[in-house]
Amino acid sequence: MEEWLLAATRSVALTIDAMALAIVAFGTLEAFLSALRLVLNRSTTNSQKRRVWLRFARWLIAGLTFQLAADIVKISVAPTWDEIGRLAAIAAIRAFLNFFLDRDVDEIFERQRRSID
Repeated sequence: MEEWLLAATRSVALTIDAMALAIVAFGTLEAFLSALRLVLNRSTTNSQKRRVWLRFARWLIAGLTFQLAADIVKISVAPTWDEIGRLAAIAAIRAFLNFFLDRDVDEIFERQRRSID
């Protein structure tokens, strides 16, 4: 029974990791193509550049969230203290990155709101 649970856990974690990879890859490709389009356009505004960054940041936040979920699933069955410590470090790093990405996103939204008002 335990072997089945371990195999299922590995499969689920691998699937979630693949989803995270797809999210980050798609977001990166979209941001790259958008940035390239802006570089080739001579009349690019700062607002357009910020929109590309904002959209890319959303993709990254989503990818980080999926990766954290995969890590939680990986150690959910009989974790060792070493694995728990590693997960805590990874969660702290991702929380740190999420905090600053969210702050940047909020700042961009606030600038856009002020420019519309």
